[in-house]
Amino acid sequence: MLDLNQVTKLLPGIGEHLREEAVAAQKRLELAQGLFETACEHQEALVAAQERWRDRIWFSAATPVEPLQSHILLQRPPSEHTVIATDGSQIAPNQHEIAYCYLLNIGRVVLHYGQNRAPVLDSVPEVFYRPEDLYASRQWGIRTEEWMGYRRAVSEAQELATLGVELRRQHPETPLLAMVDGSLIYWFLDSLPDEARDRILNPILDAWERLRRAGVPLMGYLSASRSREALSFLRLEACPFEQPNCLTYCPYIAPTEGDVLAKRAPCQVMEPLRDTSFWGGLLQPGERSCLWKSSLPVLGLYPPQQTVYFCYVHVGTEIARIDVPAWVAEDSDQLEAALSLMLGQVYKGYGYPVSLAEAHNQAVVRGGDRQRFFALLERQMIEAGLTNVGTSYKEARKRRSIA
Repeated sequence: MLDLNQVTKLLPGIGEHLREEAVAAQKRLELAQGLFETACEHQEALVAAQERWRDRIWFSAATPVEPLQSHILLQRPPSEHTVIATDGSQIAPNQHEIAYCYLLNIGRVVLHYGQNRAPVLDSVPEVFYRPEDLYASRQWGIRTEEWMGYRRAVSEAQELATLGVELRRQHPETPLLAMVDGSLIYWFLDSLPDEARDRILNPILDAWERLRRAGVPLMGYLSASRSREALSFLRLEACPFEQPNCLTYCPYIAPTEGDVLAKRAPCQVMEPLRDTSFWGGLLQPGERSCLWKSSLPVLGLYPPQQTVYFCYVHVGTEIARIDVPAWVAEDSDQLEAALSLMLGQVYKGYGYPVSLAEAHNQAVVRGGDRQRFFALLERQMIEAGLTNVGTSYKEARKRRSIA
């Protein structure tokens, strides 16, 4: 058990550290605001420099595609519209259980407004037990538990596309938005071998393409985002050299040299300030920032129409980062309509999109569900004539304490 008396002795040090960090964060915020005001005056020159020296800049900085000082008030959502969302959960494989397998559960939500139609609130489970599902990823050095998470991302995208295409076919004129929890940038793909990456990314992009052809805007909602992509653009303004040529002026911070965290470039004056903290001081409730085009290296794997743009929106309770693919960002009417539906979802969910919250609730696998799943599996194994069905002694002993 946790000894709270011991924990209490540790807390004063944490409190003092957080107080000092709050003071330092305020100074970094003021510095960022000064750099932002200067950058607004010659944004075009900074964008041109970023493009020219892109192959010699070590850090990833997003590119603004609208004026930096943009504060755009979002529209009210129409009375008649539909929002769909998916989210996933899982039962991880456990070698101490009665069988080595895993389960994915994809929660699906369809919420209709102003249409007198019943919502859809359900989940779609899938069990993986064949050797090719459990062990194929090990040829690339990927653990089964890790591969399970990647497969979940695929299933979420495919279920979302199936819902979106069918709803668009049934109601071609109704405003429709497809939402996912989290970013549309799958950064983990950058470290995967080519074959493994293709098995994950290609089905996801195919699902997005189905949504694009159906005219269903796709959106990723990030709560409490830790991204610094937008503020990294201000590093171009903070650079003390004539050109932002990291290769020549700051070779000691090259990513390949290892000890990057212990070395700071002259332009890293704002870190670790996050985008959400910065935009929180500029945006009013219901407003969005300018639109940014992400430049993370993994997006080189995406086709041009699926590359990711983002903006920050003051949803009333927080600053949320909103990701959209290029085919949504480049259609201003579709983008603004999608953002208005998103904001309506946040208000209906009292601070977080209600569709995403319900999709999570439909997907989540609780402890009782896990026990019932393995009980059903045990019964099926006995009916199939298998003997010695049961958990390992280690698992059995962990579930019941002798003391």
